[in-house]
Amino acid sequence: MVDILHRVGIDAPPRDVYNALATLDGLAAWWTNDTTGETGIGSVIHFQFGDRGFFDMKVLELDPGKRVVWEVVKGPGDWIGTRVIWDLRPYEKGTTILFKHQGWREPVEFMHHCSTKWATFLMSLKAMLETGRGSTFPNDVRISIDAD
Repeated sequence: MVDILHRVGIDAPPRDVYNALATLDGLAAWWTNDTTGETGIGSVIHFQFGDRGFFDMKVLELDPGKRVVWEVVKGPGDWIGTRVIWDLRPYEKGTTILFKHQGWREPVEFMHHCSTKWATFLMSLKAMLETGRGSTFPNDVRISIDAD
């Protein structure tokens, strides 16, 4: 198994970062504006990316200001059964996110693409929390000339 790992500092307190990860309004402000479902433990959040596809994430853990964990239950085959983990660490007045997309069976080319897309969306999360404006799908950063 292999994992996607990222670390990013955000000039916002952990409770604000947590709210951006644990509420529908927060998620829709930095990832995709077509975010639906419920955000409680055991619930499923649906993230739609137009005609490009979707991800359904089951909420496994919520530790306010500290941690959010999802399991992918529907979406691209390589994602099914993987976990998306957000560990939040306070730093002065801000937060360091240790992000992990855990459990990929092998480092296929699609994983390379997803790693870069996660990085762009982490920057969208950072921008949303620091400036009030993220780059959500469909206005996110295009990283491929042959696919998005």
